[in-house]
Amino acid sequence: MPKKMWFLIIGMLVNNTGGSFLWPLNAIYIHDHLGKSLVIAGLALTLNSAAGVVGNLVGGFLFDKLGGYRAIMIGISCTIISVGCLTLWHGWPQYMWFLTLLGFSNGIVFPSMFAMAGAAWPEGGRRAFNAVFLAQNVGVAVGPALAGIVASYSFEYLFIINLTMFVIFFFIALTTYKNIGVDHVADTPRSVLSESQPIKYKSPFYALLIVSSAMMFVWVAYSQWSATISSYTQDLGLTLREYSVLWTINGLLIVLGQPLIAPLVRRWEGKSKRQLIFGICMVLVSFIVVGFAENLAMFATAMVILTFGEMFFWPVVPMIANQLAPKGRQGFYQGIVNSASTMGRMIGPLLGGILVESYGFTLMVGVMVGCLALAVVPSLLYDLPLKKQSATK
Repeated sequence: MPKKMWFLIIGMLVNNTGGSFLWPLNAIYIHDHLGKSLVIAGLALTLNSAAGVVGNLVGGFLFDKLGGYRAIMIGISCTIISVGCLTLWHGWPQYMWFLTLLGFSNGIVFPSMFAMAGAAWPEGGRRAFNAVFLAQNVGVAVGPALAGIVASYSFEYLFIINLTMFVIFFFIALTTYKNIGVDHVADTPRSVLSESQPIKYKSPFYALLIVSSAMMFVWVAYSQWSATISSYTQDLGLTLREYSVLWTINGLLIVLGQPLIAPLVRRWEGKSKRQLIFGICMVLVSFIVVGFAENLAMFATAMVILTFGEMFFWPVVPMIANQLAPKGRQGFYQGIVNSASTMGRMIGPLLGGILVESYGFTLMVGVMVGCLALAVVPSLLYDLPLKKQSATK
């Protein structure tokens, strides 16, 4: 693995450790500490994600125009400002406004991180994006494990630690990311759109939009874990520490479970669609388990199944976007696919909150199972525009 990749991995680890101190507990804080309904909590998370959609698109644009280093520095600087304000003022409605700003600023960072991973290790293929994915989830393992303990004493400390981690990430990016560029993008492996006709960009872009729609449906469901499911576990009597353990299981299993999935990944090397569909189906099964969960053991079982599904589908998505992207448009394509995921996180909490408060938790789970079933359809069909383009030559 190139040295540049290690800098990206460390930066993503620190960034996600800081972010995961807060995001799994947002709904709990708004609902239990600020006294707002699940619908209001869902609205706040929806605004956060809506701003993230815009931030992802802006981040992709900035990557293509200014380069990854400048795009990330702009994003992390805005993030520090928003988290700093959140640390000082976290009552209502200030919490919602600064959480929204945080969604926008943090959204700027992620497309550049994935686009830079593809540029820093072009021959790595899935491994490059899987490395960043692993770093994200080590952060998710460490952050919530500590956050549950810290929150049991005071939520005030969460905001301070969150800010500290983003400041550390700022200095990592400032000192190491300047030389990670895309000047060698011409040496990247030729993808499905490397032919030389002007029309070449249309079919890959349509394919990107189709696979992005699948991600939107997946994240509508996945986002329930940090929204309605988190509050539901509290209603069942689980403590904050026990709920945080679920995310620790998620993060640790993603790292420690790599040898378990390696034989299947090798067998499906180059078969992105198969990995994508298999992963989504496992997430679907995990929600069926959630529908029957009444204790920590059942929720932990659902989280284990969810995590294995995530390990298959998530690294494949930025890899597909990187393969489809024309030269000089990597940031834009990563921004599109990240925006689709963020749009799912925007819709999910509000939809889930409305369903739970109006019809109950069981119906919400049923709707999420339906969303995941819908996600399989575009996953099966996303390469049709590419096949049609090949058939016309």
